[in-house]
Amino acid sequence: MDICVIGGGIVGLASAWYLAEDGHDVTVIEARPGVGMGTSQANGGQLSYRYIAPLADPEVLAKIPGWMLQPDAPVRFRPRFDPDQWRWLVGFLQVCNRRDQSDSVAALLPLSLYSRQLVGELVAQAGLDFCWRRNGKLVVHRDRGSFEAARRRLDAQPTLAAAQQALDVRACLQVEPALARMAPHLAGGIHTPDEEVGDCLSLCRELARVLSARERPVRFLVGETVERIETRQGALTALVTSQRRLEPAACVVASGTDTTRLLRPLGVHVPIYPLKGYSISPPVLAAGGVPEASITDYQRKIVYARIGERLRVAGMADIVGFDASVRAARIDTLVRETRENFGDAVDYRDLEEWAGLRPATPSGRPVVGATRIRGLWLNVGQGALGFTLAAGCGRLIADRIGGRQPLVPDAPFMPEAA
Repeated sequence: MDICVIGGGIVGLASAWYLAEDGHDVTVIEARPGVGMGTSQANGGQLSYRYIAPLADPEVLAKIPGWMLQPDAPVRFRPRFDPDQWRWLVGFLQVCNRRDQSDSVAALLPLSLYSRQLVGELVAQAGLDFCWRRNGKLVVHRDRGSFEAARRRLDAQPTLAAAQQALDVRACLQVEPALARMAPHLAGGIHTPDEEVGDCLSLCRELARVLSARERPVRFLVGETVERIETRQGALTALVTSQRRLEPAACVVASGTDTTRLLRPLGVHVPIYPLKGYSISPPVLAAGGVPEASITDYQRKIVYARIGERLRVAGMADIVGFDASVRAARIDTLVRETRENFGDAVDYRDLEEWAGLRPATPSGRPVVGATRIRGLWLNVGQGALGFTLAAGCGRLIADRIGGRQPLVPDAPFMPEAA
């Protein structure tokens, strides 16, 4: 079957990979000059398969009023005359409760662990080079109540408890001595020894390289924008790009935050809105001064991951619309936190500043499956978990297009469930 994938980020490329594995003729269309140059470019770098808590959390909801007054708050909101923004916020507030959060985690965990299996197969079989390491992850809590709540959630989920440990501060330092500066401010942490890290941009480029070299190569149309999707009598008929017209048998929309623009004229609604995140990637000057394990500062909503010879520092969520510009004040926050926690162990003269728009649903669950338009499929809404969930979501969409029952439950991710 001739299939087009709209989007050359990690989710679109994973979709193309598994569709090509199934023998389809695949074309990837990417508006930017190369693959992985959108939200995939400089994300947090953590492949966080067991720690998949969505942003919609009762603890977050309780803190939002105070954050509104803080210029360096982990979550920042700028009201806009945008019905999609307000609709998304209403949906977010509705799911900021313990029951919905538990339902989302229960739905995401099998998909996430499936992704872990698939990424392991890619590393072992395809020999992809993307600074991949199984270095473990430590989620540290500065607040005693927050840490105890995390401990209780862990105890209540046997699947997670078997692979994770709640650690006091001394044990956190034994796992990661580079946290010495942060330790006086910590209450404890949750450690997952077998979590992974990698460079998402490098993986995107590796996938594109291998796909282009197949016996039946995947075609890449980069620097082309899909201007519209054409349908007739409830079925896909064509894609019109900035340079050509294509008539595939099927199309997978994996275009992140651009999805709403493409689908709105078709009357297909997906509850996606950008959550803007930031990162810096300074070179490491003193290896012992930065963490080997991936670190998530739960209260600050900042992650630290050693990727090659650089330390990726990423985080925050700005609900400010489609503005992808790098805001100096947010970069300053990342620099300040890095300096406070790790001193001069990195080179602040070479930060590689970045901002990207994460395509998020209110619940944190992606939207993967068929639309009501025949031949039109969605693989979107992974939010901050795009790198983590991409392989699993790519396999899900390929299975559904191929008429197979996926190996993990996917009903919570169907478009009609969004």
